[in-house]
Amino acid sequence: MKRIAASLAAALLLVTAWPVRAQMAVIDASNLAQNVMTAARTLQTVNNQIVQIQQTVQMLENEARNLTNLNVSDLNALNTGLFNIENLMNQAQGIVFDITRTELQFQQSYPQQYSATVSSNQLYQDAQTRWMNSVQAFNQSVQTQSRIVTDIANDQVTLQQAVTASQGAIGILQATQATNQIIALQVKQTAELQAMLAAHERAEDLELARNATTEEAAHVQLQQFLGTGVQYTPQPVQVFR
Repeated sequence: MKRIAASLAAALLLVTAWPVRAQMAVIDASNLAQNVMTAARTLQTVNNQIVQIQQTVQMLENEARNLTNLNVSDLNALNTGLFNIENLMNQAQGIVFDITRTELQFQQSYPQQYSATVSSNQLYQDAQTRWMNSVQAFNQSVQTQSRIVTDIANDQVTLQQAVTASQGAIGILQATQATNQIIALQVKQTAELQAMLAAHERAEDLELARNATTEEAAHVQLQQFLGTGVQYTPQPVQVFR
């Protein structure tokens, strides 16, 4: 802008210093100055448009980076870990993880009260079933814990990859996707923790139920041993002669 003003001043000096001669074209200084100012404003407008175009290009480049997809995905590894836990829980034996079947099995193996006429063989078979249920439940609890501990090493690799991808993200989309993978890892670990607690609590509850039912069975056996409690009355016996 300063250069344009200087050029304008020089043009005005030349016009005022030029001698007016006959039959020579007369230069309108005011019109020339107006033309120069118009040209200056036009140039400034062009410069502003160039700046706007540059800003638009920069904005589009930033949007392109924000829409760049993250090339790192740990979804398959996370799903595999959850599948392993689910498969392990589905292999439950004895009292299974099914609301309908669990209720029926529990009523059969852990009755609240035994009949006074129940046989000793039935009591023994029920006690054997309850003991096996407890053993299987504790075994599954240990296997679930072992599975989760084994997955810790894989989870560390997954977490490291997600954090590295997040730190190296070049746009909002990549950063969001990396964050989502970290959240997915937390969800997986929470699901594994719930499975471990379910397996452990199942084993503990079955053992408590076994102890309670064993007490009831022992009470019935004691009553059977003692009999009805009616005092024996001797009766006369006729002896054949």
